[in-house]
Amino acid sequence: MIWEVFRQEEQGEYHTHCGNVHAPDREMAKQFAAIQHGRRKPTNNLWVVPKTEIGELDGDEYAFGGATDKSYRWATGYDVTADDASEVVESSGEQEDAKERRNEVV
Repeated sequence: MIWEVFRQEEQGEYHTHCGNVHAPDREMAKQFAAIQHGRRKPTNNLWVVPKTEIGELDGDEYAFGGATDKSYRWATGYDVTADDASEVVESSGEQEDAKERRNEVV
């Protein structure tokens, strides 16, 4: 069975993948990881995980990177056809004026 090994160099830092070990069970995998990956560099902590337990999230399946559409910050991104949207309409006009002034400066 293949076990993936993640090493933490100093307390508080992230664990990084440093390799794998072949072992029949968890205890042997921990021992092999300590010998092969824990003694070569300064090591605070090791994570030893069965390779079959590691899941992958593909960028084609999921959108990573957070919300890049920030139109919610501007009144122009809202529906202003409602009767109670007078403040939004006023703000929209102010933001359009500000946008024109920014373009004039550049």
